[in-house]
Amino acid sequence: MSSSAEAPVAIKFDHVTKTYKLYENDRQRFFSIFSSRDKRKLITKVNASNDLSFEIKKGEAVAFLGHNGAGKSTALKMITGVTFPTKGEVIVNGTVSALLELTAGFDMALTGRENIHLRGHAMGLDADEIAALEPKVVEFADLGVYIDQPVRTYSSGMKSRLGFAFAVSSDPEILVVDEALSVGDKQFQQKCFARVREIMEDENVTVLFVTHSSSAAQEFCTRGIVLDKGTKKFDGSIQDAIAFYESHE
Repeated sequence: MSSSAEAPVAIKFDHVTKTYKLYENDRQRFFSIFSSRDKRKLITKVNASNDLSFEIKKGEAVAFLGHNGAGKSTALKMITGVTFPTKGEVIVNGTVSALLELTAGFDMALTGRENIHLRGHAMGLDADEIAALEPKVVEFADLGVYIDQPVRTYSSGMKSRLGFAFAVSSDPEILVVDEALSVGDKQFQQKCFARVREIMEDENVTVLFVTHSSSAAQEFCTRGIVLDKGTKKFDGSIQDAIAFYESHE
């Protein structure tokens, strides 16, 4: 992967804070949308990201390390545009493909092939680009005749295979991986790892990898950022980041 200091910035967090309000129940959460008068039922506020700043250059492979609740998933959601910062600025330069919730966004009434077209349109691809993408996804997913069956007939594993196949076949500029490589059987897992390695060999692709596994982080990444309660605790080489993370477990 490219490590040049002259490489353009792919992702920048500039003093980013993401605050979630925790309410006593769903009813109070619903009313809070329309009225701020009764705040007695607001239990607390939590900063899932707390004044978080970092830059990731184009072509870097960076692991986010941290325990549950450290803020890793929140950071990824802001990068992928699922949620937005309460304060600060998130800058993303490039198309993002995320191996997060692989089965999210499928239309259960449509076939697997039709869902490829649906996701392609959602990404802003034109008809020719989708036509070029379709056979790659179909081949990688390897669902046989089920590719032309409604997704509602798929097992959870089959839906994950289709979601993964789409994500890794669309030539992303930024690839976000959140421990999603455990989909399917062992043979398909090996196929997934091989494809991610292939993507990462392209110096134009930026990779963000979130994991609890130090060995997986070291295998894929050259840099590590350690998060704890939404704050950045360490940022350096993957070896040093793992040593810091494991010494603070």
